[in-house]
Amino acid sequence: MLRKVIEKYVSGGLCGYDREGSPIWYDVIGPLDPKGLLMSASKQDFLRTKVRDSEVLRRECQRQTDKLGKYIESITMIYDCEGLGLKHMYKPAIETYGEVLTMFEDNYPEGLKRVLVIKAPKIFPIAYNLIKHFLCEETRRKIVVVGSNWKEVLQKYVDPDQLPEAYGGTRKDPDGDPYCKSMINYGGNVPKSYYVRESFKLEYEVLIPNCLLRWQFASDGADIGFGIYMKTKAGAKQKIGEMQEVLPTQRYNAHLVPEDGSYTCEDPGIYVLRFDNTYSMLHSKKISFSVDVVLPETHTNSEQH
Repeated sequence: MLRKVIEKYVSGGLCGYDREGSPIWYDVIGPLDPKGLLMSASKQDFLRTKVRDSEVLRRECQRQTDKLGKYIESITMIYDCEGLGLKHMYKPAIETYGEVLTMFEDNYPEGLKRVLVIKAPKIFPIAYNLIKHFLCEETRRKIVVVGSNWKEVLQKYVDPDQLPEAYGGTRKDPDGDPYCKSMINYGGNVPKSYYVRESFKLEYEVLIPNCLLRWQFASDGADIGFGIYMKTKAGAKQKIGEMQEVLPTQRYNAHLVPEDGSYTCEDPGIYVLRFDNTYSMLHSKKISFSVDVVLPETHTNSEQH
C-alpha cells in the first residue's frame, strides 16, 4: 500500500537529456499533496524513495558516460513551481524535504549540475527561505530562478526534441501527450482511504461492577500514547472527545520496556483502550498487546494470596 501511494502521488520523473548529455529530472510542485503523503507514508519511506531515485540517476549518468564516451556525473533539474501555495509549506513536509536535500548532498555531492526554477509565483521566496538553510552554499549557487521567458531559457540548456512540448519543446509521449506522463509523474491529492491510522482503539464491555482491566503492551520503534475512556452513550458511535476520560493518555517508553498495568472498573459499561500516535504521525509503529477482563472475585482472591 505504501509503495503504491508513493509511486502514484509523489510527483517528478526522469525525462530526456540536456545539451551536454546529462539526465534531466523534473520536480512538479503544484499537484503535490504534502500533508496527504505524510499521512499515508512515513518519513523513512520517502527517504528510501529518494535514495532509489538518486541511484536511478547515478546509473543513468553511467549509461550516458558509456554511450557518449565522456564523463557524465551530474544532472540538470527542472523545478516547475506553478501552483506553489500554502499547502506546500506544511511544516512536517518542509522538515522531510530538508532531510532529503541533506541526504542527497551528503551522498551525491557532485550529482547536481544546475537547478532551473520555472513558473515561480510571488510566494516562492517565502518557500525558498524555509528550505535554503538545508542547502550548502555550493548548491545554492547552482539554483537559477527563471522569469517569464522560461521556455527560451530551457532551450538554451535542452534541445527541443529532449524537452516535453508542455515545457516548450517538441517531445511527446507515443500517445501524443505533451506532458510526457509516461516519464513524469504529476501526482495529485492523496485519497483519505490511504491515510494511516493515527490511533487504534479496543473496546471491552464490562457487565458487572469492579471488574479488573489488565493489559500489557510493547511498541516497535519509539514511544506510544495510551489511555482509557468510557462510552457515555450505549450503542452509539462516539469520538474519543465525547467519552468520559478514565485514565488520561500518557506516552510510554514501551519500545524499551513492555508496559503493564490494570484498572478497576467500578461501573459497568464499555471501556475503550486507545493507543495514540497522533503526536508522531511521521513515524509508524507496530504495537503488540494483550488485554484481559478479570471478574471481581477472581482478582480479589489473587490479591489475597
